[in-house]
Amino acid sequence: MEVPILDLKRQYRYLKSQIDHRLQQALDHQRWIMGPEVQELEQTVARYIGTQFAVGVASGTDALVLALRALAYKRTGSDFWKSAAEIITTPFTFAATADAILRAGATPVFVDIDPETFNINPERIENALTKNTVGIIPVHLYGRACPMAQLKAIAQKHNLFILEDVAQAFGASYQGKKCGAWGDAAAFSFFPSKNLGGFGDGGIVTTDDQSIAEFVDILRRHGGKDKYNVDYLGYNSRLDTLQAAILLARFSVLEEFNARRLKVAANYNRAFSSIPHLTVPRLPANGEHVFHQYTIRHPERDLLKQHLDRAKVATMVYYPIPLHKMKLFATRCRIGGELKEAERAAREVLSLPIEPLLEPEEVDFVIKRIEEYSYQRQTVSV
Repeated sequence: MEVPILDLKRQYRYLKSQIDHRLQQALDHQRWIMGPEVQELEQTVARYIGTQFAVGVASGTDALVLALRALAYKRTGSDFWKSAAEIITTPFTFAATADAILRAGATPVFVDIDPETFNINPERIENALTKNTVGIIPVHLYGRACPMAQLKAIAQKHNLFILEDVAQAFGASYQGKKCGAWGDAAAFSFFPSKNLGGFGDGGIVTTDDQSIAEFVDILRRHGGKDKYNVDYLGYNSRLDTLQAAILLARFSVLEEFNARRLKVAANYNRAFSSIPHLTVPRLPANGEHVFHQYTIRHPERDLLKQHLDRAKVATMVYYPIPLHKMKLFATRCRIGGELKEAERAAREVLSLPIEPLLEPEEVDFVIKRIEEYSYQRQTVSV
């Protein structure tokens, strides 16, 4: 048996009729740039997240960059941040989170994570604040919601903006409110592997602020309301009509697939809870985790991964190198205190198959292979 970490072919077969119908509609109308599906998706997402506006863009990275530039314009009157402006975020995430800060002109400041949730630790933020701090980018990593009430209190106290990075957490909530509706704005990714993913790149910005939504719209259209007379340095970052059509089809099973992911995670947790040295993710209530990834910790992560590779169980390490250790950020960031937990997580995390359409026997196979590894290691130690 081979167990995939994700099986997009399986998902397409499950949704083939809905996807093919949506694609045929687009083929019939032939409006490929900013077609009707884009506006429908924007309205659908805004309604689901609970914001007034949603603006589709070409990728999750663009969603971060354009939102940051819109926030700069709103707060300073300039469409780029000065390099002195500092934005606090986590070093334990994909590089796009922090390189978007650089692209928008500002400087990333890294603070440590909570070892249980892998998300930014609010208790570390206030110690990292300076007179130059302008905002916070919390990342809802692996699909788990950040403690947004605490983060919002800090932001309000110090007059900071919050830009949520919700690339991995479409559908997650915190205290009953959807991730993506807590901050001044939020950035989502529709990369194919995401809980709501397309057949290529795509992203969206959500906000309740009309001025932010309007400026993101201008930037995605080359920087002007009139493309032949632009006002700002913009981008060709429109969400593709075809991607919007596919996303609308996939949206119909978002809640079902998120529930399936949670069920797989619960089965894993029951099986792994008594295995020595293996730490499982907690299952918070009220939709606070949608399990974009099911990520365990193990001090022998690399040995465990090798064992699972031999057994043809697909695994991934997200992320093996924290951002502050990367060449790009070495001279372009500020370190806001010790980052020991982020560094330890990079050595220990391992993501297991969480494909929403996994069969029960596939889940059992993964469980048995990990139990097998634990038994072998205990036997060796004896």
